[in-house]
Amino acid sequence: MSGGHDHSPFAIRYSPAFAFRSMPESLTYDALIVGYGPVGATLAALLVRHGLRVAVAEQATGVYDKPRAITLDHEVMRVFQACGAAGEIEKFTAPHPGTHYLGVDRDVIRIYDPQPPPHPLGWPPSGTFVQPAVEAVLRACVARSGQADILLATRAVAFTPHDDGVEVTLRGPHSEPDRVVSARYLLGCDGANSFVRKQLGIGHEDLAFDEWWMVVDVRLTRPVDLPHKCIQYCWPARPATFIVGPGNLRRWEIKLLPGETPEGFDTRHNVRKQLARFVDPDAIEIWRSAVYRFHALVAERWRAGRVFLLGDACHQTPPFMGQGMCAGIRDAANLAWKLALVRRAGAHDSLLDTYEVERKPHVETLVGFAKKAGEVIGELDVDAALARDAMLRGQLARGEQETVRQRFIPNLTTGVLDAASPDVAGTLFVQPRVHADAQDGAQLGTGDRLLDDVVAPRFLLVTATAQAQAWLTPQALDLWRRIGGERVVIGGQAAAAAGGIHHVAERGDLFAGWMTRHGAAAVVVRPDRYVYGTARDRGALNRMVESLGRHIFG
Repeated sequence: MSGGHDHSPFAIRYSPAFAFRSMPESLTYDALIVGYGPVGATLAALLVRHGLRVAVAEQATGVYDKPRAITLDHEVMRVFQACGAAGEIEKFTAPHPGTHYLGVDRDVIRIYDPQPPPHPLGWPPSGTFVQPAVEAVLRACVARSGQADILLATRAVAFTPHDDGVEVTLRGPHSEPDRVVSARYLLGCDGANSFVRKQLGIGHEDLAFDEWWMVVDVRLTRPVDLPHKCIQYCWPARPATFIVGPGNLRRWEIKLLPGETPEGFDTRHNVRKQLARFVDPDAIEIWRSAVYRFHALVAERWRAGRVFLLGDACHQTPPFMGQGMCAGIRDAANLAWKLALVRRAGAHDSLLDTYEVERKPHVETLVGFAKKAGEVIGELDVDAALARDAMLRGQLARGEQETVRQRFIPNLTTGVLDAASPDVAGTLFVQPRVHADAQDGAQLGTGDRLLDDVVAPRFLLVTATAQAQAWLTPQALDLWRRIGGERVVIGGQAAAAAGGIHHVAERGDLFAGWMTRHGAAAVVVRPDRYVYGTARDRGALNRMVESLGRHIFG
């Protein structure tokens, strides 16, 4: 991840009126996405990469020009890689410097350090980013596909589900007549106040966190003495957060105290007054300030027939673990390949039920971690804060604290996973750096590259030897082709693809070490790069592919 950039993708613009009028009258889309923030844009980019025809309805006229989310992780960067966008997005990111929690006496009571190399997913495990620039890059990827109609300044105002699709009423700009559009699936990525969720009458499970915080993003206008790490100021007098963003972007999050109101707090005078505790106000340019109500909420249902909810439309996470947007991007990565298999490979509709089955427990665990972190940071009682400090300081001194943030991110525990591989199924597969043969240059590219850049974002059968690839029976091979799976041998010398199998050489031993630790000769990896399962021999591999077929085709 890099801290600087030389150009801006904001030159990308759409003509909402033209797009609205030019939609074919009889076209039925594979999916209509409501909302074009980072989750909606990622979902659209993934779906078009899978060959689906997509429409997006977004009520704004362009990318929102101020940051909201600021933290991402290596799994999200890998999803952006699957979108074909990671190289451009990297220009607008920076590695996360780590976080110190400061107690009442201003001593460190908790530490989160960056996970040290080698990076298992091929990207720095945690980073910060500039949201408007990243959204623009994602939208550019969608536009280049030619597979999507982007309808800006357009709202969904009604929808009617049917057995074979959903009719959605769209209201465009300039008092144009409403228009009804048909899609096989309606995907609500329309934020915390989701129109789609409200129309479905879906409520929330409240996980009991409700606080007001002011968020202030600034640009540094001259050198100034600020911490090089992110800081959680766990001070009862006024809890606050400081985040080191890319380049000259810095963020403070400041808790409102009892009796304070959002309207009275978010004034220019008060914003400068609050920031003056941390930085010279004359050394910064305030980019934006806003007061938010931090919630811990999870929607009761994420699917209603052919309608799905993603991102903030179905869960709201306090920001203290930097996982709010990340969770929504995981939603998009999980649902996209399943929709593609249903639409393009004849997968059974029950495959789509696993979206909520897999993602909801994952989100609930993350929300729980974020809530606990917020309770630690936001404690207002001095005696309770002193007791907290003593406990955490002791844990830190004894080496009892987990200091790597990414280890709090859970694995998948149920869904499209091989029951015979309980120790590894549901974990994220490593992404080694590999070298492809020059004869594969047109398809794979040559030189050292990350694995996901030389294979398509589909199911992978990965082995360390060509012999293990030959274990597939004709029936298993037919199933593999039916789901459009990729086959790759990682090990030995790079060679031209033969028999539909890619042969690449690993740089380093990330993959080899992973296979050794898990005693695996073959591994099946899902399109979202979670491990489906591993096999040690011919019989186990064919049984695993057969079980995958049952998951997909019923």
